[in-house]
Amino acid sequence: MGEVYRAKDTRLDRIVAIKVLPSHLADSSELRERFEREARTIASLNHPHICTLYDIGHQDGTDFLVMEYLEGETLAQRLVKGPLPLDQVLRYAIEIADALDKAHRKGVTHRDLKPGNIMLSKSGTKLLDFGLAKLRQNVAPATPSSQLDTVQGPVTAQGTILGTLQYMAPEQVEGGDVNARTDIFAFGAAVYEMATGKRAFDGKSQASLIAAILEREPPPMSTLQPMTPPALDRVVKTCLAKDRDEQWQSASDLHRELKWTAETGVQSAASRGATTTTGARRSPRRWLLPAAISCLFWQSLRGLRLATCCAHLLIVHPRTTHVNKRPLPEMRGKPPVAQRPL
Repeated sequence: MGEVYRAKDTRLDRIVAIKVLPSHLADSSELRERFEREARTIASLNHPHICTLYDIGHQDGTDFLVMEYLEGETLAQRLVKGPLPLDQVLRYAIEIADALDKAHRKGVTHRDLKPGNIMLSKSGTKLLDFGLAKLRQNVAPATPSSQLDTVQGPVTAQGTILGTLQYMAPEQVEGGDVNARTDIFAFGAAVYEMATGKRAFDGKSQASLIAAILEREPPPMSTLQPMTPPALDRVVKTCLAKDRDEQWQSASDLHRELKWTAETGVQSAASRGATTTTGARRSPRRWLLPAAISCLFWQSLRGLRLATCCAHLLIVHPRTTHVNKRPLPEMRGKPPVAQRPL
């Protein structure tokens, strides 16, 4: 969807990002009016995890947006390296759900939520391109969303791009009415990919991909990533429910459930860590009793050996006792008595 340039705002002395809209959208006065209205709505979304829109302009026949400049990479670029660690999955999911809740409360539906529109920066996640998918849907109201232009992607036929079809809700694929729960379905597909490194729905062709979205359930995340908490598996499964009545009814409910899942996981990890620490603290006591027993054993054995040695001396050498050879006091000075021969 157009090109983004890094620029400097000379009036405020700051680095910004400028997105230039494609000419096939900018040529229509009706689309420009709708674009400006959508841009004003996006500008009202003051949220730490939504990319800030600074200004909108038109110059030399070109419409452009002036946005917050973000350093980092998109979630799509990060997923090329593989799945994310569980703590990052939960953190990013909570941030995105909170941003969606803010937008939905303002009456704004993203309609093109996918890893390519999620920026990963040092401060966390940032949602990009709010309202643009909704704008593009009005190009041809009778055309299903799967046939509309989205962002840059592999083109297999004129006007057909598979870049975002993997994250479309069933009603979006069928060209039906879309609302906040459409974003929740796309959110579930994105979180599924974050946790497993695999897309929830995939196919070799557009027809097989649409059939997968409409008819098949993706494999449980725990089968692809055994360390996935069951609670997170259930949250994502509810997001991807085919029946709208079985989905999360609001991003607010989804956000609360994710926070509970993260807190439960942290508490479990903390309890495991406390158990390990307690065991480590008690470990010095574990060898005290065996050492004491060993010491008593050797002392006893030493005493037994000494007693045995004394008994041996008494039995083998019974006359080797100390004899006082000094004469008795009454015998002193007297000659010894001669023994008479028998």
